[in-house]
Parts: sequence; C-alpha cells; structure tokens
Amino acid sequence: MSRQAGRGTESKKMNSELFTLTYGALVTQLCKDYENDEDVNKQLDKMGYNIGVRLIEDFLARSNVGRCHDFRETADVIAKIAFKMYLGITPSITNWSPGGDEFSLILENNPLVDFVELPDNHSSLIYSNLLCGVLRGALEMMAVDVKFVQDTLKGDSVTEIRMKFIRRIEDNLPAGEE
Repeated sequence: MSRQAGRGTESKKMNSELFTLTYGALVTQLCKDYENDEDVNKQLDKMGYNIGVRLIEDFLARSNVGRCHDFRETADVIAKIAFKMYLGITPSITNWSPGGDEFSLILENNPLVDFVELPDNHSSLIYSNLLCGVLRGALEMMAVDVKFVQDTLKGDSVTEIRMKFIRRIEDNLPAGEE
C-alpha cells in the first residue's frame, strides 16, 4: 500500500521534470531559430497565447468555476486554482493598484526554471514568457497587459508577473442569447 502512494508522488515529480526539460528544449530550439532574444520572447508569448485560448476551455470544464465578476475575483481564481491545477504552485497576489486594475503574482518557485541557467549571451531572454501569453490567451475576453517584472533567472529573489486590466471585450452574441 505504501509503495503505491510513493509511486503517485514519484510519477508527478517525473512528469514535472519531463515538462520542465521539454520546455527547456523548446526554448533552446527557439534561440537557435531566431536571431535575437526579443524575437524569442515574442514567439514564447504567441505560443502561450494560443495555449491559453485552448486551455481556458479545459480549465472551465475541470474546475466548475463560473464567470468572475471583477478583476480581484479573476486574480484569486488564477492564483489559487489555475496555477495549482496546471503547475502545482500557488502564487501570492500582491501589489494591488489603488484602482484595483493591476496586481502582481509572486512565484516563490517557478517550475519552468528548474535546471536552468541563462547564458550570458541571452541576458534579455524572458525564459518563462510563455506564462504571460497563456494568461493573456486564457483571459481573451478582457484586454490585459501581462509582463515579467522580476525573474529568479536574472538574480531576483522571486519571480513576479504583473497583470493590468485594460478593458473588457464585450461578447458578440446574437440578440436574445446570453
């Protein structure tokens, strides 16, 4: 019995490590394919956006979370449910702007950067930029600005993702449907 319990944890760790190494191989290939870090950053964001647009459907089906009524509720769902579900971490929500339209997600441990050291010639690479794209894509019903402010790969003590609500994009549903 205890053997099986140990295998579940071991399997999750192996899956996590496989994901991390696969992501690293993807970033490495992008660095070879594109001439500068800015182009790689754009590609990671674009790929993340496309993932986020599709991932939101899976998230809504698996989590049974309804429509969020404000940006604070959206932040809670992202941090406490989505990050936990897909990355196994729960970032803290901090640094709310006075207007409540901007906040930071603080990742004490970013699972994408396990086993990673940035080479000196890639100092402007935003290695985990895929996450910004995923968040933008998942929140495509609102315009949001998502960017990295701090990164442990660049010597910061934590990884900080800053999210800013710009506007809600209205549904274009036919008359009478809601």
